[in-house]
Amino acid sequence: MKRSNKVGIYIDAVDVTMNGGFGLRYDILRKFATRDGCMASRMNVYLGYDQKRSQEDQNYRQKTSRFCEVLRDFEYKVIERPLSEHQSEDIDGADKSVLEMEMACDIISQAHQMDRIILLTNQESYVYVINALQNMGKRVELIGFDNMPSRLKKVSDLFVSGYTIPGLLPIKTPYEWGTVGSRVRGVCYDFTHSDGYGFLRYLNKMDEHLWITDSRSPDSPYKTVFAHVSQFESDFDSSFLPSRDLIFEFDLIKNEKGLVAQDIVLISAP
Repeated sequence: MKRSNKVGIYIDAVDVTMNGGFGLRYDILRKFATRDGCMASRMNVYLGYDQKRSQEDQNYRQKTSRFCEVLRDFEYKVIERPLSEHQSEDIDGADKSVLEMEMACDIISQAHQMDRIILLTNQESYVYVINALQNMGKRVELIGFDNMPSRLKKVSDLFVSGYTIPGLLPIKTPYEWGTVGSRVRGVCYDFTHSDGYGFLRYLNKMDEHLWITDSRSPDSPYKTVFAHVSQFESDFDSSFLPSRDLIFEFDLIKNEKGLVAQDIVLISAP
């Protein structure tokens, strides 16, 4: 019998929320992490909250409680840590390092149970954690949104922008991601300035073949769509194209030439 690989998911909820990931669907995150038949072994969410505000603001207290309850419904373990008044005022500062250290220690101490680690954090210091995990023979995948340190992306085995994972963040469209008429997110991997057009690539489905980026392959989970310069927002500087660091949101339209992108808007840049 084939052994099921085990995956661990570790999320710094404050980092995610403050760096473009507000509204993240944790159920979709779990599906993405186990996309190739892996079993979720550990799923930890680290949440720092304003203790004083929680005592004084009933609405804030109820929202925090509901957030934790939803996560537990998806079988995540929520590690809640109250922040002092000073920490709450500067939640991005060094005072948050205790929670980050706890997360790092948990990852290292629990890694022997896992074959792959999924990490959501913007803290560059996790470069050392990733290196340690890789030295243990573990594969480390990084998911992020905005303000992701380039060093952190480069050291991971795979970096995926959370914007491009189907359904991970809410998107205004009445159609299912990837169908004609829907609005999706992707990157411009090719662009010819002399002709004024290029191609956008978006992830159409979540499976084990993320490394097959050539959408001409029948095994590739990606799709390619034609993009004319006239469809980019008017104040966008197309001289930055092509780029795999810029994330665009666009409508999928089909005409006699095939799939084309319309109403192309930049939503994330380094």
